[in-house]
Amino acid sequence: MIAGIFSGSVAVIADAVNNLSDAASSLITLLGFWLGGKAPDPEHPFGHGRMEYLAGLAVSVLILYMGVELLTSSVKSLFAPVAVVLSVPTMILLCISVPIKLYMFFYHRSIGKKIDSAAMQATAMDSISDAISTSVVIVSTVLSATLGWNIDGICGILVSLLILRAGFTSAKDTISPLLGQPPSKELVEEIHRMVLSNEMIVGVHDLVIHNYGPGRMMISLHAEVPANGDIFLLHDMIDNVERALSAHFACEAVIHMDPIAVDDKAIASMRIAVAKVIKTLHSDITMHDFRMVEGPTHTNLIFDVCVPFAFPMKDAQLKSAIEQAIVEQFPHCRAVIKVDKAYV
Repeated sequence: MIAGIFSGSVAVIADAVNNLSDAASSLITLLGFWLGGKAPDPEHPFGHGRMEYLAGLAVSVLILYMGVELLTSSVKSLFAPVAVVLSVPTMILLCISVPIKLYMFFYHRSIGKKIDSAAMQATAMDSISDAISTSVVIVSTVLSATLGWNIDGICGILVSLLILRAGFTSAKDTISPLLGQPPSKELVEEIHRMVLSNEMIVGVHDLVIHNYGPGRMMISLHAEVPANGDIFLLHDMIDNVERALSAHFACEAVIHMDPIAVDDKAIASMRIAVAKVIKTLHSDITMHDFRMVEGPTHTNLIFDVCVPFAFPMKDAQLKSAIEQAIVEQFPHCRAVIKVDKAYV
């Protein structure tokens, strides 16, 4: 800030104000960590982990505010330019700050990934934008002082736009988990791998993952098990899988058992045939919980289908289409369908 005042550069002053906002951002992040680490209580039984997301959002709002203020000052300087004075102390300060900010970016990003912290990731984005903006300021200061070009205000605008971009990116990254975003593909695949590694579990569906902040995750799923298995052995196995998930992901895990007929060739054959019929309607449809109930006049095919939230057909339209396709393929059968949504 002192170097910017002495040099008369609005770009340097803008960069100084941006760095000053970083100190306030760090205080907000620290407060978010402290509040997020509080133990669950009767009013918040799932803990306070989402306070960290709120802290990250507060940092983003502060970044956006500073970006708007600096953009306004830079635009004004275009119409009332001030001669920039190049000084050795100013250049030394600016050149030293760039590698420091790059180090802060890599440090914050590394810690943010390690502890899955949205607030730290937001701070990392702020640090990289700082490094870029300071580099722009260095170029602006040198050219304005040596060649007399009136680009100080223009560079100030560029710095402001970089700050605004970082603010929008950080806000998006913190608002999404607050609203409830889907889990990563890697997490879903790892959960499936762990559950299906048990030979008594033949299928997994209805996986739902709730995130209440870093280290505060809840997992629920349905595990398909042989209907002719020993109920006590299966229940004991499910308990072990739940404990394994809880230990590995530091979460709460709940598994519902769905018995399916694995030795009935007629049911297995019909399940495969129905799945093929469904796939002809749309490749994104999956089927589970398939059962057959034979009667004197017709056979009921009872099953659930799962579709993504962006599926083009409404539930009633989808059920009607599947029912019609099954009747055309198997006139003696009737479909009893429940439509689920894919949460992962």
